[in-house]
Amino acid sequence: MAKAPKIAKAQGRSVTEWIGKTPDAKIPDRVLLRILRRFDHVCQLTFVKIVPGITPEFDHVKRLEDGGEHRESNLVPVMPSAHKTKSALEMGRQAKADAIAKRSYGMKKPAKPISSPGFAKSAKTPRIEKQQLPPKAMFV
Repeated sequence: MAKAPKIAKAQGRSVTEWIGKTPDAKIPDRVLLRILRRFDHVCQLTFVKIVPGITPEFDHVKRLEDGGEHRESNLVPVMPSAHKTKSALEMGRQAKADAIAKRSYGMKKPAKPISSPGFAKSAKTPRIEKQQLPPKAMFV
């Protein structure tokens, strides 16, 4: 198994990168503090300074659903409100993409049939009757 890469610390020392054993593993406080310091306490979505008193959240740069890893180098500090908005947008896009994929493979029927106004009614035209032609002579 390959060793985890080293991440440079502010003092010049390098430390082993934290990698979560599972996608929902709790990130240790020492790692959260390292991430905050690496980004100079600035939210990476709004670029607003995260001041003491505001509990930052940490967002995966590459989402776990998209193949991202639960590791220190894939996490950035973000403001809670900006993180909530970003996550809601991502989940909405993902839900729409999933619904389209399910319909295209016939896994889910549309909730209601597609309705359309139909074709415009045309004015009735008088029907032209076929003219009666005299019978053809079969043998001449």
